[in-house]
Amino acid sequence: MDINNILSGLEAKHPGEKEYLQAVKEVLICVEDVYNQHPEFEKAKIIERMVEPDRIVTFRVTWVDDKGEVQNNIGYRVQFNNAIGPYKGGIRFHASVNLSILKFLGFEQTFKNALTTLPMGGAKGGSDFSPRGKSEAEIMRFCQAFILCLWKNLGPDRDVPAGDIGVGGREVGYMYGMYKKLVNECTGTFTGKGMEFGGSRIRPEATGFGALYFVQNMLAKRNDSIEGKRVAVSGFGNVAWGATLKATQLGAKVVTISGPDGYIYDPEGISGEKIDYMLYLRATGEDIVAPYAEKYPEATFFPGRKPWEQKVDIALPCATQNEVNGDDAKMLVDNGVEIVAEVSNMGCTPEAIDTFISNRVVYAPGKAVNAGGVATSGLEMSQNAEHLQWSAQEVDDRLHEIMSNIHTQCVEHGTEPDGFINYMKGANIAGFMKVANAMLGQGII
Repeated sequence: MDINNILSGLEAKHPGEKEYLQAVKEVLICVEDVYNQHPEFEKAKIIERMVEPDRIVTFRVTWVDDKGEVQNNIGYRVQFNNAIGPYKGGIRFHASVNLSILKFLGFEQTFKNALTTLPMGGAKGGSDFSPRGKSEAEIMRFCQAFILCLWKNLGPDRDVPAGDIGVGGREVGYMYGMYKKLVNECTGTFTGKGMEFGGSRIRPEATGFGALYFVQNMLAKRNDSIEGKRVAVSGFGNVAWGATLKATQLGAKVVTISGPDGYIYDPEGISGEKIDYMLYLRATGEDIVAPYAEKYPEATFFPGRKPWEQKVDIALPCATQNEVNGDDAKMLVDNGVEIVAEVSNMGCTPEAIDTFISNRVVYAPGKAVNAGGVATSGLEMSQNAEHLQWSAQEVDDRLHEIMSNIHTQCVEHGTEPDGFINYMKGANIAGFMKVANAMLGQGII
């Protein structure tokens, strides 16, 4: 495999799609050696097929706002790969949404879903519509218009969307309601649904919970424990909430949260009612964390800065892609960080990852760490297929098992001769091999 030729070809075909090209490059670098050991992959052009999505659906979403004015947005669904199961991946509503971001997310989702061992392919979708500042009625009308354009491409054994940034239980409910009306069927075609109509227990917390279970495994491999560790968390939405809640339950002290306006440092730890206040701030729609320091005087607000300058044992990026850059990584390393685990998708830039690995800081990528969210979505699909609803304990037990299995795969494929575990390499190789063998077994299609 000639990585440079593949990347230059993709850059020529997809100029400017920097997030997508970054995600592809990371995987290709990690799997190059193992790929070259399998001439059957080269013969079937597995890489060339794997890096391009199966299909991209692009559509105009027209809706009417509360003033009676007609609005237009762009909608997308990137169905990346269904070699191991129906397309599965979230829908994102945010002004920053573009094709490059959705292709990167769909590509990552393919390997993440493979790591869960559940039969799910990879996909992602969304729109440049932002729910922020919109009324409840406007959000409902947009969600219904979005699905009116997309529903024929969805189905319980075809493509199963979920939530993502800007899409929570409310938006999933509106989209599923319209989908159900159009197909006249009650199926598990969306995950992240309300508990009253097919949702799974602990789904909102699952990404954050699963991440901490993965971190527990990382620490156990080092004969260490999370108890007493100081943790930096970015973001303050559902993912950060779940991670903060579980880290606190396990005995760690979370000392930071962040938003677009800056970050909060709370040396006493963010726990109890403070965690609930995170959600309250998010629910106000202001998308800011500054009021936290007004309510809790022991905390300090640092406007326009990121939490990675604080001295912590564990760093958990929980916000968005490329939120930790090379300078941030150097600060974390200089301050003695032990573990960096991406809870956001591709939360670290390549420069940051190189800094961690070259300094032998244990780093794990989002496709492994944050797989608990989609794993629990897969469990929701299973419950829907069985027409059952499992207890929170049953779902949590299965989530524990899945995250432990993902960690085992990363260790198996990522342990280097000196004993250092390159989790990025391990996760990419494990996910790649499963998808590649599935594609090979199904012929040239």
